Amino acid sequence: MIEVERKFLVQSDRYQQDAHKSTRITQGYLCSVPERTVRVRLKGDKGFITVKGIGSASGASRFEWEREISVEEANALLAICEPGVIDKTRYLVSYGQHTFEVDEFYGDNQGLVVAEVELDTEDESFAKPEWLGQEVTGQSCYYNSMLMKQPFVTWEKENA
Repeated sequence: MIEVERKFLVQSDRYQQDAHKSTRITQGYLCSVPERTVRVRLKGDKGFITVKGIGSASGASRFEWEREISVEEANALLAICEPGVIDKTRYLVSYGQHTFEVDEFYGDNQGLVVAEVELDTEDESFAKPEWLGQEVTGQSCYYNSMLMKQPFVTWEKENA
């Protein structure tokens, strides 16, 4: 139940041609406080509810519990979620001994592309594809629960 993952920015669209699967994802949050996020997700033709705990000091590890629910239940829960919806396509890309999940965002997060890799331990080494950019593990602004509150398009305005 402890998830270990590292997150990176993506610096080219090469991942798209390397991907062996892609799935459209819509998600919302019933609770988005860092100590316990409760996420509702439509992933393709399936629904899920996920509870995540607060992250480790590095941001690479945290408690995660997930269960599949019906699409009808997911839609009903999405209707009562906090404001802000995350809309993205997730690409699965195998590289070395690992599978990278690359999320290409739409809507208010258009232009943001991040990759995550799940590991067994925080210090596990892994091969890095050429399109992998700067590491952003533990930077809360890249958490989906924060992107719904402070979308990527607002970052550009703040830094202009």
